[in-house]
Amino acid sequence: MATSGTYVTEVPLKGSAKNHYKRWKSENQLFPEAIGHHIQGVTVHEGDWDSHGAIKSWNYTCDGKQEVFKEKRELDDEKMAVTFRGLDGHVMEQLKLYDCIFQFIPKSREGCVCKVTMIWEKRYEDSPEPIKYMKFVTSLAADMDDHILKNQNKA
Repeated sequence: MATSGTYVTEVPLKGSAKNHYKRWKSENQLFPEAIGHHIQGVTVHEGDWDSHGAIKSWNYTCDGKQEVFKEKRELDDEKMAVTFRGLDGHVMEQLKLYDCIFQFIPKSREGCVCKVTMIWEKRYEDSPEPIKYMKFVTSLAADMDDHILKNQNKA
């Protein structure tokens, strides 16, 4: 039986929950400009930038390695949550289940918390646990905060 688990962490952010959710929901094309040291490209294969069920591929750098991730998007506007459901790519070579949920929870008028939940199941017993991917997605949320704040302060 393959090992599975759930990682959960909270990332405090200075930008508003609404602005963060908007960026993660419908402005993924801005990621390479905003956090290009992590994300080098995003391509829509099915749907639109902001559509539930859209399928996208991400070119990114994790632990100094260029990787690709193909995901199907699930959106929950009420909870301000975006789920990336893994379909293909480097991470899916090691895992048969990979869901990463970013939920933006208001904490003050300007600040929020991004609750990052990763649900995973190894493809093979000897596959490593996806700790490096949890660190990666947590750093995406934290690093996007500066870009959100710049745009929030312009408004």
